[in-house]
Amino acid sequence: MSLKKIQPPYLKKGDEVAIISPSSSIDEDKLNKAAVFLEEWGLKVRLGRNVLKQSGPFAGSDRERLDDLQEMTDDRRVKAVICSRGGYGMLRIIDRIRFSALRKAPKWYIGFSDITVLHLWLNDVVGIASIHGEMPLNYSDSGKTKAAFSTLRDTMFGDYKPLSWEGSFLRPREAAGEVTGGNLSLIYSLIGTKAEPRTRGRILFIEETGEYFYHLDRMMTSLRLAGKLKSLAALVVGGLTRMEDTKTPWGKSAVQTIAEAVSGYGYPVFFGFPAGHIDDNRAFYIGKTARIIPDGEKAVMTYL
Repeated sequence: MSLKKIQPPYLKKGDEVAIISPSSSIDEDKLNKAAVFLEEWGLKVRLGRNVLKQSGPFAGSDRERLDDLQEMTDDRRVKAVICSRGGYGMLRIIDRIRFSALRKAPKWYIGFSDITVLHLWLNDVVGIASIHGEMPLNYSDSGKTKAAFSTLRDTMFGDYKPLSWEGSFLRPREAAGEVTGGNLSLIYSLIGTKAEPRTRGRILFIEETGEYFYHLDRMMTSLRLAGKLKSLAALVVGGLTRMEDTKTPWGKSAVQTIAEAVSGYGYPVFFGFPAGHIDDNRAFYIGKTARIIPDGEKAVMTYL
């Protein structure tokens, strides 16, 4: 049974937001530039006390990362929690976070990549909508598109506009459903947990980077065998970057591999969605209901 999602209040100028590092570590210069970036939007920025820590590949120990996330979750003055970057680490602490404070004072959580774990936990264990979007690591990246940041601001402040894109589509037709998903590796990692992906009747978004083609196939096949690809409203595929081959060529592209995995189903599949590990990483809501309307090689997603 799906939880009825709580919609956090949109931000307004003067609101306090927090930057924490629940996964990998961030460079201090990029963090400082990110704080200035958000302050220019009229927000007050608080940094987690462990945000710059480093312990191996992680931003501090599990305890330190957990403490920052718990503190910002519990503090009612903080209206949004922004994850500084992805990498790896959220999965190690997600089951120890107490989210009870959000029932009375919901807030936005923002990020992508490794933060997929947090999105799916918030959406289907806690029942809170969240934002899939750019993170402070990339706020000063000149290669990012203007839309990556304008959509981030729009989602945070409640000015979200219909998202239009061009791509290749399979079985294109209008589709509506709650949006779920994120990075495919992290979706795959949550099967069998409290936050196991709930996909029936939903729009499933996936994106991936830096994987072998056969790994991509293995994850898609696993989702298919687990019944997670059976009854979707639609499949939306974002960036598929830096895919690698082994000595024995896979022989199919990432798009072909995904298309093959869902060839037995009748729902529409929309490739080319502008989100993920790409320059045009536009922000959108996870846990809210959307409608996708295709028109030739273009499609538009609006929230209902």
